Amino acid sequence: MGKEAEEATHIVILPSPGMGHLIPMAEFAKRLVLYHNFSVTFTIPCDGPLPRAQKELLDSLPKTINSVLLPPVNLDDLPSDVLPEVRICLTIIRCLPSLREVLKDLNTTSSLSALVVDLFGIDALEVAKEFKLLSFLFYPSTAMSVWFFLYLPKLDEMYSCEYRDLSEPVKLPGCVPVRGSDLADPIQDRTNEAYSFILNLCKRVVVADGILLNSFMDLEPGAIKAFMEGGELCTLQIYPVGPLIRTGSGDEGDPNECLKWLDDQPDGSVLFVSFGSGGVLSPEQLNELAFGLEQSEQRFLWVIRSSTRKSVNANFFDAQSIEDPFSHLPQGFLERTKGRGLVVPSWAPQIQVLNHGSTGGFLTHCGWNSTLESIVHGVPLIAWPLYAEQRMNAVMLVEDMKVALRPKEREDGIIGREEITKVVRNLMEEEEGQRVRSRMRELKDAAARVLSEEGSSTQSLSEVAQKWRTH
Repeated sequence: MGKEAEEATHIVILPSPGMGHLIPMAEFAKRLVLYHNFSVTFTIPCDGPLPRAQKELLDSLPKTINSVLLPPVNLDDLPSDVLPEVRICLTIIRCLPSLREVLKDLNTTSSLSALVVDLFGIDALEVAKEFKLLSFLFYPSTAMSVWFFLYLPKLDEMYSCEYRDLSEPVKLPGCVPVRGSDLADPIQDRTNEAYSFILNLCKRVVVADGILLNSFMDLEPGAIKAFMEGGELCTLQIYPVGPLIRTGSGDEGDPNECLKWLDDQPDGSVLFVSFGSGGVLSPEQLNELAFGLEQSEQRFLWVIRSSTRKSVNANFFDAQSIEDPFSHLPQGFLERTKGRGLVVPSWAPQIQVLNHGSTGGFLTHCGWNSTLESIVHGVPLIAWPLYAEQRMNAVMLVEDMKVALRPKEREDGIIGREEITKVVRNLMEEEEGQRVRSRMRELKDAAARVLSEEGSSTQSLSEVAQKWRTH
């Protein structure tokens, strides 16, 4: 190893299981290596063999980013219906002895400076302190979500009811008010152990030396300013370094069918419909969505998944197609929409689709990676949240950023075909859609600005890099 490599500041990143957290942390690592000549080691927790998509992502990283697969932890003692958040927290907790060994080894060969974890990895920050490393929280979602996690211990003390029963919306510093029923999924049942795990993590965020945020000032000015002003709820320094989205070839599979079909469509005419790697709809909801798309008479590209969700290894939120995903579509739907719509099973090259001139809208589950990808490419949204913090994201996208329309659910929780038809037409054809499109173009320009050489996110990253270099 050459002298330069030996002297490079070395940081360790511990992502929690699943692609959703790994992708932005990998992009963060690439920027550290590219712009600041850092050396990075990923330590990967798991409960079995690493899923192919994660392995391919890690293998594609630059040579100065190494990855160490920690020995799989055993989760056989958990009941089959345990929530994903509990599995993730326990995977992290049970991998800490292995992490300690890796840090011990790395500490003898390089100048380790910091450990970076995401929200589920807060338990590992105590290990960082043992090695006198700086400990940073990388938050792969919104500033609003960070405020919520800082605020949760206070909410827990103030109320004994379920949060969905609160009569008033929750007002977080610098954020649009959020109804209790739109708060993050894992805290909606206070009797479930997932709630205790999340609450425990939230109480200990303060042990971090700083928070790296995958967002930027123009996107969430109120929430980020509130962090910078500090106050009793947050004494931590926050560094907005986003938008960090997947770059490089990234997408797997053969994109030709989707992209060739898009090549033949008019500019801005296609609605892209995709609910992410974990997004599955009930058969009834799938049926209503199909009729809504058909009745809207708009062009669409729909990535459809099986209605069976199954957890596989560490990819807790990944849906696996156990049955034919087309089996719940209305009879004759594919024939009636042929030419105007394309339905593809399981996967599409999302970034290439969003970057395509024919794509004019995105019906999304509001996962933060997908949301940032649509902002970077300037594609307006229909917000259809499913799980995790996605309902909070939807509230922000619709009411605060004004870059999305949100269809209303019926009392039974289903979004009906007439509502879907109306919202799709509004986005693709009406004045309301034009306003959303125009606002999204402004954010697209802002996203490019903050990542430029003099941009605020680039400066934020430099500030962190300097802190780590001199530690």
